[in-house]
Amino acid sequence: MNPIGIFGGTFDPIHYGHLRTAFELTEALRLSELRFMPCGVPPHREVSVASTEHRLAMVKVATEAQHGFVVDDRETRREGPSYSVDTLSELRAEFPDRSLCLIVGMDVFLGLPKWYQWREILHLAHVVVAQRPGWKAPGLGPLGELLADRGTTRVEELHDSLAGSIFIHAVTQLEISSSGVRQLVASGGDPRFLMPDGVRRLIMDTGCYRDSSVENVGG
Repeated sequence: MNPIGIFGGTFDPIHYGHLRTAFELTEALRLSELRFMPCGVPPHREVSVASTEHRLAMVKVATEAQHGFVVDDRETRREGPSYSVDTLSELRAEFPDRSLCLIVGMDVFLGLPKWYQWREILHLAHVVVAQRPGWKAPGLGPLGELLADRGTTRVEELHDSLAGSIFIHAVTQLEISSSGVRQLVASGGDPRFLMPDGVRRLIMDTGCYRDSSVENVGG
């Protein structure tokens, strides 16, 4: 059976950059499904701006029309930091005979040695690195050694084994960032065409990124 992809993040908010990467990797890796995994308390990033409830709602709206995209809210229900090794351990117990593919960007992969129990991750899943223009894979240090030992260019290896490989795949670069979207909305701008219309409507209706000081200018 085809692998299950796991795509985690704060998604604060989710946008077309996330969705295009997810779609390209689902197609290229022949994933049976791709699970969007909004985190609850991010251990490696600042606390999210939008509430967990709003972020989860945005991800659900953004992915509902795409076959194979699934929203998994387990990390939002977990108390304390959302460590990937804990999530992968749960998924491995649920799917003992399925290949799991943890999807990360190259920027995140470069920080992998700082993750909690990071060496355990490859015992639980494959790591798929979405490589955008301008980012290079490390050739030295612990990650360089790991790539030399575990790196593969064969999609088949992600299907033939449950875990243990690192696969780097080039994806389309869309110049959209969640922080940029938040700044745009906070300054009174409209995020139309940066994300699905349903996500935009939630952002505008809830005011989750609105800067109250902008609203009060002039009285």
